Amino acid sequence: MQPKVKAFFDHATNTISYVVQDPNSSKCAVIDSVLGFDYASGRTNTDFADGILAYIKEKALEVEWILETHVHADHLSAAPYIQEAVGGKIGIGDKITVVQETFGKVFNEGTRFQRDGSQFDALLKEGDDLHIGQMRCDVLHTPGHTPACLTYLIEDTAFVGDTLFMPDFGTARADFPGGSAEMLYDSIQKILALPDETRVFVGHDYKAPGRENFAWETTVGAEKRHNVHVGNGITKDDFVKTRSDRDAQLAMPRLIIPSLQVNMRAGHMPEPETNGTSYLKLPVDAL
Repeated sequence: MQPKVKAFFDHATNTISYVVQDPNSSKCAVIDSVLGFDYASGRTNTDFADGILAYIKEKALEVEWILETHVHADHLSAAPYIQEAVGGKIGIGDKITVVQETFGKVFNEGTRFQRDGSQFDALLKEGDDLHIGQMRCDVLHTPGHTPACLTYLIEDTAFVGDTLFMPDFGTARADFPGGSAEMLYDSIQKILALPDETRVFVGHDYKAPGRENFAWETTVGAEKRHNVHVGNGITKDDFVKTRSDRDAQLAMPRLIIPSLQVNMRAGHMPEPETNGTSYLKLPVDAL
């Protein structure tokens, strides 16, 4: 069985969100949704998420899961907005508790902020499986970019989040707190051990030099042969050096401050203060 996959590309953050449908029913999952956010005004918008909802309603789909591959540092999650509109359970890796503990301290969240993952409906770990209609989804823990990264293997199709990118662009950074180039390499080997024909859908695309169009679908075989960071049997030592050298030159994502505070809460804003307004903190010299 091969899932039907509809991709939605968010140009503001270079993120790809997916609606993944059981081909034999109306059941589906949404993976890595995006909430629009204007940093200058502090205002959110649901334009991108509304496009996903319009598709779901047009096709008369039933959302069973709203899945996050990890706590994103470059965009806010629209999971609660989508859940309120069409239902579904919000799931993320069980190592979210590590991320919450780390950034709970960075943002001095205090005791009101629960660090047990209870903001999510389901905490998923290596070896778990879930179903979308009749499709089986196997959960792979693929840390390295963050400690909580998951790959969702839905039948013959892998949704790898930020672990792998298109072959001509390589791999994700591994320098965030809790990240590790060594772990990232090992996680990628787990994905590359899947059958060559396994379809791979990535979480971002930045259009590598020389490529005209954005892209998000590849295969395990193509990654093994052509990925510029891990293809053709590149050794772990060589990968770690390449990845570490590259990460040292990268700026922090533009939306990292709001994204982490919102996404570690399953897409919810911090609790409103006495005036009814939610506030995001800006730690100075902390990240």
